[in-house]
Amino acid sequence: MSKTGRLALFEKPHQPLVLREMPVPDPKPGAAVVRVTMANICGSDLHAWHGDFKLAGLGGKLPTVLGHEMTGRIVALGEGLTHDGNGERLHEGDLVVYTYFTGCGHCPSCLRGRRVACDHLSMAMTHSALEWPYFVGGYADYYYVEPGATLYKVPEGLPEEVVAGANCALSQVIAGFERAGLTFDETVVIQGAGGLGLYATAVAKAFGARLVIVIDAVAKRLEMARRFGADATIDLTEQAEEKERVNSVKKLTDGRGVDVVMELVGRPEVIPEGIRMLGQFGRYVTIGNINAGLTYAADPSRLVMANKTLYGVSLYEHPVLGKALRFLQRNRDRLPLSELLSTRFSLESINEAFAKADAREVVRASVVP
Repeated sequence: MSKTGRLALFEKPHQPLVLREMPVPDPKPGAAVVRVTMANICGSDLHAWHGDFKLAGLGGKLPTVLGHEMTGRIVALGEGLTHDGNGERLHEGDLVVYTYFTGCGHCPSCLRGRRVACDHLSMAMTHSALEWPYFVGGYADYYYVEPGATLYKVPEGLPEEVVAGANCALSQVIAGFERAGLTFDETVVIQGAGGLGLYATAVAKAFGARLVIVIDAVAKRLEMARRFGADATIDLTEQAEEKERVNSVKKLTDGRGVDVVMELVGRPEVIPEGIRMLGQFGRYVTIGNINAGLTYAADPSRLVMANKTLYGVSLYEHPVLGKALRFLQRNRDRLPLSELLSTRFSLESINEAFAKADAREVVRASVVP
């Protein structure tokens, strides 16, 4: 392990990220240091870059290091960290994925099995990069995996470009469908066909959904959605009116509406439309709306009179990451998973990567230190 490594310092919104050399920490008991091999640019990273996602609201400090959707190889294991979440022995050099957030394990939420609601939740991107352990986000040569995180060894044959999205995008949509109780033979609408939406399409079919409808404004993304299992797509450029889109969903479901709608676009104005697409006892899952202060006009009677439920889903319980890896292992030859990450950028080119991801020129940008 080198004595120093590079990290991309995020000092404040709308400013270019700056490379900085910092000392690589030794891991405390229960912790690990990994050499980052790939880190994707997620929507929340872009929101933070623009200043829309208030890291301070999570107790965050600037300057920090963005990036949380990543994979890497173990370079040092702290005392007591010997096995992964499946009980497999960990070794230096193992390619691993890992949760980027930890709970304290002792507060009322943790004791009830809800680590994502921990009173002392610690996350990547929320700690100062000028304070030990420095490597607090994915856009760096190294990442410090805190004690209490869960690591999983990557199964042999799964390339890093396929697993890099496991610990955020893929795990998040699996957790969303679990919260909504999606069951075999139900029907689903996915709002948004970016990286999250494409994962959600494939996961919904894996849950046994009979019909999956995907909505987006980009024809290329809708074509990808069909390759990931979408049974029908709705192009926003062809059906510009909300009423048209709602009627299309009703027509595809014999007038009933769908069982589950999942929002993955991060725009609150799509929520009322999605609720209208639900049938009786339908469940609406919003994952993309992470920016505080945004609102939408709501008609609560649409929930009450049709027995509908609205779920907000943030993060996931640690075992979901293991499920995500097994999903990738089962589907690596059936789905075009590698196409989710269309462009690689070096750490030196990270500002170009952010610009292209922000302009939606790529489905997912990957930073390779």
